[in-house]
Amino acid sequence: MIDSKLFYHQAVALAAAGEDLYQRGWVPATSGNFSCRLDADSAIVTASGKHKGRLSPTDFIAVDLNAQPISSGKPSAETALHTQLYARFPEIGAVLHCHSPAATVLSMAMAGKSLLKLSDYELLKAFTGIDTHATSVTIPIFANTQEIDSLAAKADSYLAEHPNCPGYLIRGHGVYCWGSDLDTCLRKLEALDFLLQCELEQLRLSR
Repeated sequence: MIDSKLFYHQAVALAAAGEDLYQRGWVPATSGNFSCRLDADSAIVTASGKHKGRLSPTDFIAVDLNAQPISSGKPSAETALHTQLYARFPEIGAVLHCHSPAATVLSMAMAGKSLLKLSDYELLKAFTGIDTHATSVTIPIFANTQEIDSLAAKADSYLAEHPNCPGYLIRGHGVYCWGSDLDTCLRKLEALDFLLQCELEQLRLSR
């Protein structure tokens, strides 16, 4: 049974996050999708086709961890990419997917490469478990596809071997990031996008 009070609380928080991310230019038009965990077996996710800068609490659908709706409405087409993360990591409480320019352009500029290594940045400390700049974090880049279940399986296989990975890119599409709660997820997403912008600028300067 869905906890209606928790559902509403999570929906209000995600709607506010959506407005902020839209103002940043990271979820233009109806792009992107957001979710929060409800309990061990379910989450709420944005409904399909909704403008992420104008979300209301009615624009979210409860789903099980097989990405099947358990409340009325049509969930995002990429729901399985969210539920895969909740199923893999019980500690995850929120997942955000954005189409920021940095994530989109950098992933295209790195054609033929499947990994992005971020090294020696002070802001790496924004990621859980990192307390020094003298380290590196590897972000996988997956090929874009409309076969969401296949993409979810590829992400799951990678994360099974690299559980400390803070996010991943989909080429020409955007970035997925997650955290123990929505505030943590937003912090990690902001840090990751800043680092992607830095990598993109370094790529420009090297040419």
